[in-house]
Amino acid sequence: MKLLRSSLIKAGAVWVLACLALPGCSDKTATAGDPAVAGASAAASVPAIAASSAAPPVSVTIATATMRDMAVNLRATGTVVPLTSVDVRSQVTSTVRQVHFKEGQFVKAGQLLFTLDVRADEAGLARARAQLARDQVSLADARRQHERASQLLAQNFVSQGAVDTAQAQVDGWRATVAADEAGVAASQVVLSYGRITAPNAGRAGAVNVFAGSAVQANQTPLVTITQLDPISVSFSIAQRDLSSALAALGDGGAVVQATLADGGGGFRGRLQFIDNLVDASSGTIKAKAVFDNPAARLWPGAFVEVSQTVSTLAGAVVLPQACIIQSIRGAIVYVIADGVATVRPVKLLYAQGGEAAVTGVKAGEAVALDGRQNLRPNALVVVRAPASAAAGDASGKGPGSGSGPGTKKSSQP
Repeated sequence: MKLLRSSLIKAGAVWVLACLALPGCSDKTATAGDPAVAGASAAASVPAIAASSAAPPVSVTIATATMRDMAVNLRATGTVVPLTSVDVRSQVTSTVRQVHFKEGQFVKAGQLLFTLDVRADEAGLARARAQLARDQVSLADARRQHERASQLLAQNFVSQGAVDTAQAQVDGWRATVAADEAGVAASQVVLSYGRITAPNAGRAGAVNVFAGSAVQANQTPLVTITQLDPISVSFSIAQRDLSSALAALGDGGAVVQATLADGGGGFRGRLQFIDNLVDASSGTIKAKAVFDNPAARLWPGAFVEVSQTVSTLAGAVVLPQACIIQSIRGAIVYVIADGVATVRPVKLLYAQGGEAAVTGVKAGEAVALDGRQNLRPNALVVVRAPASAAAGDASGKGPGSGSGPGTKKSSQP
């Protein structure tokens, strides 16, 4: 019995101590003003940005957005093509009697190039002229007969039918003479084919025939005459740039720059032609620009780099194209201010040569360049000098690393 009572007393004491230890069992209620409770609440309410601030800053280089006028250029690879290139052929079958120029010579329009054997054509012309002379005599006789018949009709010696017959004879011979005159003209044209002249000014190519060579009418190419001054460059324009190119075609055509490879020099011409059809296979339109070429430095078949300024973006904000990040929501950049990276959506207006004109960024703002891929919104950054400046630091001549606009120093234990 004493043992049972002792066990019950010990169990009751343990229960009382447990109740006192619990806040719900205590008579004293915990309040918000208690230091322990306040400390626990403050620790639980630390924002997520504070946790991110504990991350080490990201090292980046920056580029400053500038405001200036930016030319909108269309660039393409073009081919030099002559404005005219004619294969000279004989229009009659004959034999070459003489060549009056040398290969590679510059010739003028109308200059004599070849002389053919035209003795048969000269004989044909003489025959046609003789036929014309004979029929002219017959026409004159018919006119005299008609005049005599008209006089006899006035004296009532012949009938009206005789006069009408004489008039018909005159009309017939007049038509015959006209045909003979046409025959003479045709013979003269054929005879003129014996003198082959240059159809246009240009440079003569290789001569394919020599004196004594037989040529077939409209088959044997004698020489090719290619115009070199002025000369044109053919290139293609993307379909998206068609409206700008058509606007530039007015007022005499926009200025086009052509540059030969390997330091061959640059040339200045004007846009002259845009095709009326888009190539469905490539989505481009053929265009052509004309250049003065007095020194013959642009040679047919040569490849050139073509650049055409179609418009100018006045007062555009320009920054390096490498600063722009293509995200799922569009193009963005990270603007660096007070050591913090802020996301800024931008719209790309035009890009060329590593530079881009954008909207959404103000001139003078610092934009992350190298290291931008490691940034997150509101991330701390430390700006380092570019590689060229860092090389100067190593020699003791460049600015110190880790300094610049938007730098925030972080203290770490």
